Amino acid sequence: MRLPARRLLPAIALTAASALLTGCFSGASTEGDGDGRRIRVAMMQPPRSGLSPLSDDAFKLSRWSTAETLVTLDADGDAEPALATKWTQSGRSWTFEIRDGVTFHDGTELDAKAVVRSLTRAATASPKPRILDGVDLTAEAHQDTVVVTTAAEDPLVPQRLSSPQLSILAAKAYAGKTVNPVGAGTGPFELVSVDGTSAATLDRYDAYWGDKAKSPGIDVKFVPDGTARAAALRSGEADIVEAVPVSQAALLDQDLITEVPMPRTNTLYLNTSDGPFKNPSLRAAAREAVDAESIVKGVYEGRADVAEGLLGPALPWAAELRAPVSRAKAGKPSGATITIGTFTDRAELPEVAATLQQQLQKAGFRVKLEVREYANIESDALAGRFDAFVLSRATVLDSGDPAAYLYSDFASDGSFNLSQLADPDVDKALQKAGGARAGADRRKAVVAAEAAVLATDAAMPMLHERVIQGDASSVAGAAHDPRERELVTADTYVK
Repeated sequence: MRLPARRLLPAIALTAASALLTGCFSGASTEGDGDGRRIRVAMMQPPRSGLSPLSDDAFKLSRWSTAETLVTLDADGDAEPALATKWTQSGRSWTFEIRDGVTFHDGTELDAKAVVRSLTRAATASPKPRILDGVDLTAEAHQDTVVVTTAAEDPLVPQRLSSPQLSILAAKAYAGKTVNPVGAGTGPFELVSVDGTSAATLDRYDAYWGDKAKSPGIDVKFVPDGTARAAALRSGEADIVEAVPVSQAALLDQDLITEVPMPRTNTLYLNTSDGPFKNPSLRAAAREAVDAESIVKGVYEGRADVAEGLLGPALPWAAELRAPVSRAKAGKPSGATITIGTFTDRAELPEVAATLQQQLQKAGFRVKLEVREYANIESDALAGRFDAFVLSRATVLDSGDPAAYLYSDFASDGSFNLSQLADPDVDKALQKAGGARAGADRRKAVVAAEAAVLATDAAMPMLHERVIQGDASSVAGAAHDPRERELVTADTYVK
């Protein structure tokens, strides 16, 4: 089958990619100590904050299995033991029992005081880690336990403590003004060196409390250029490649790539407080005009999932609980003029907006587009200055729970309410979801809140994005994590 022209990589681009890759992993030893090769990883984004766990760099430490948290999350987003073995709640306080026999990479022992030190540093940081926005949290050591208390009763404390931004590090990490994770984690791999924004080196930590890592180490290179990352996999210079661009995926051996559903939804938000879409029947007309399948095929080259709701396949329980939603009947647009806004920072969105323009015009709307950089359009979008707005939105934030996203985007007082929605039934459903106990009850309440939002036609979920990961044929046990918290684990190795 002949590939579309826009997928073909010109010779000049191949040359440029080769130049970027020259010596990409030079100096990195690929041989281990007799039980396998070191794993060569090409990452997309260089560190932004010196790999401080108090920033988004924390997710790199988690993906390399060097820094660990008190708890982890299972596929449904429920908390499971990690550095804490169990926990109990009493009102606003949660008591966590700390695992015995754990040492940091500098040889010091993990104890309750070390946990309190890490959590207190995060809770008092300025700015706070994103997971603690709006959360007043304190931690105290009581013999072998840590008591975590919040200002208001919070059913999601264990889920919050699973965030890589709340990793537990040795005292040495906090000796300076910034947090330095080198040699300070508890995971199966020790971060031994960082070369600015170009590279990082990790060695197996043989005193790890869990199963010994199968690989002797990890050699990381930061390769922002997507073409270069894809070329690294094709040429055999990298074993694992993060975030292969859609345009490059077709050029690779399809057996080497895995498409992982992301908890990210491409949504058309409609302004319910002003303009044509204040009318529910016109919102319904827009809903019926949108052909998400053609957007997935045309813009995303089939590498996305058509949306059935706001929550996608990265949260499989949502589809299992979802029921049909009753919506308003469609009216006639009769030439109503609307303006759709979006931004250039995510390459696909302007093309999505242009496709929507054609679809809505065919239905009888007159459609204008306004496309800017995100920094120059966000304030207008939040102020309701567009009739519609196209956004790629993460539906699961750091706690692994979608209730916070739903509240932010659709509550009357939500901080990111692009639809300007003020619906009492939606507010009631969102409040119930936010206060529900973690687990099955909360998942049911979240899906009920999603249904309440969809019934208003304030937002039209179009597609769920995927991240494309490349693994060489010699790689075994690489993680494919929708939340992007895991990549190389103790079970990952190169044959």
